[in-house]
This record gives sequence, C-alpha cells and structure tokens, in this order.
Amino acid sequence: MSLLIDTHCHLDAYTTDDEVGEVLARARSVGVRLIVNAGTTVESSQRCVELTKIFPELYAGVGIHPMDLTSPVDEDIYSQLLRHATSTDKVIVISEIGLDFLDNMPDRAMQYQAFREQIRLARELQMPIVFHSREAHDEVLRVLREERAYEVGGAMHYFQGDVDTARAAIDLGFYISLAKPLLRLPHLQTVAANLPLDRIVLETDSAPQPFKAKRENWTEPRHLHDIAGKLAELRGIDTNEVRHVTSDNFLKMLGDRGARVRSAVVGECYPSSF
Repeated sequence: MSLLIDTHCHLDAYTTDDEVGEVLARARSVGVRLIVNAGTTVESSQRCVELTKIFPELYAGVGIHPMDLTSPVDEDIYSQLLRHATSTDKVIVISEIGLDFLDNMPDRAMQYQAFREQIRLARELQMPIVFHSREAHDEVLRVLREERAYEVGGAMHYFQGDVDTARAAIDLGFYISLAKPLLRLPHLQTVAANLPLDRIVLETDSAPQPFKAKRENWTEPRHLHDIAGKLAELRGIDTNEVRHVTSDNFLKMLGDRGARVRSAVVGECYPSSF
C-alpha cells in the first residue's frame, strides 16, 4: 500500500502533545506518513515548528491566515516569520496565507498587503506556498501573477471552486489540493474527475472540532484514506495509484527539498520515481 501525504492541517490547535500523538497514531494506521501543519499566526507558526521536533512525520508551514490578521505584516512580523521559517529544515512551505472576502473579515487592504509580503517571504526562501482563497479567486490569482508566486509554486488549499478556476491555478504552476468536500459536493467531484492527476495533492485541513457532538466525527489526517478512495472511484483507477501519484506530486511541489524530505521521512516505503 502506497503512503499518503497530508498537505495541510492544523494539529497545532490541539491542547496537548498527547492528543497530537493519538491523532498521528490513527493516521499511521491508514498509511499517512507525512503531515504538514500550517501556521495561522506568528505564535501558531512557532508551535508548528515545535511539533516537528517531537513527531518525525510532522513538517511545518509558517504564515499568517487572512482571517487572523490584526495588523499589516511589517518589518518586525516579517522578521519573526523569517526566523521561524529558517529555524529548522522541517519548515517546507509558507502557509497558510491568502485572501478571504467573506463578510466581517479583516480589512481587505491589510489582507492584500499581508498576502504580498508573505509571497515575498516565500520567494526569498525559495519555498512553495499553500494558499487560502474564499470568495476571492480572481483576486488571489491576480496577486499570484503580479508577485511572481509561480516562481516558487505551491497549492491552492481546500479547493471547492469550478474547473476554470482550477485550470487557471494549474496554468500558473500550482497544484490543486482536495479535501473532505470531495466526498459530498457533486460539482467538485466532476472537477476532480477531469483535472490532470499529476496536478492534484490531498489534505484534510484537520483541526479540533468541538462544535461536533461526537469526537469520532472530527476530521483527522486518517480521513485522507477516504479522500484518496473517492478520487480513485471518480477516476476509475486503483486507490493505490491515487496515493502514489498525489504523494509524488507533493514531493515534486517542494522542488529541491522534495528529495531530502523523501529520504528523511518516506524512506523505503515510497518507490523511487523522480
């Protein structure tokens, strides 16, 4: 059975390391071998980095989520993000960054500024981005083009858009990251069935979900198994092929870092393919 890679989650939001360990044990049982925790604030990014030192399969993203902005990304905040991003070679993406145009979100001018500055950080570090886009696809793609984010690449996180949006992101050099909405949204299933498989990665966006009545219903990295299975069903191929190709895609997305990550984490359980 090929391994699975969770491109994006928020296990740093769990209160204790023991809870994280339990989540990871369940993930291992279905073949998840690499998980990227995405920062949402400077403090969250630091916590993501700290977790990589405790759990071998955890890697980190550093970034400030557009929903969590309280000020522009000034020189001091930029320096803090840079420090966290260079504190260990287990930071492999700048994430979670982007734009969110729902009502009652932070000031849009501040969102634009933060997004551009964090793309600048990614380009300085030659690190891919995993980006958030809600009610803002055209503007996100415009900023990515203007800031030459295609030079570092990355993935469009938790994708739920239409095929034209997906193709526009792919044409810019980005991957499409699919999550649990694939299990329930017919339009997304149609999109996923028709995208190039070599431009798809998988994620769970998992985090504590106390609003759900039953703990067993919380989304966790173990649900990557279900997402891969659904994608295989939609495309009429074996689940093992989906697991293999999407994991390979993620490692390719990392550029030069991909070979090191494969050697360090995946080892013999991942076939040599690039």
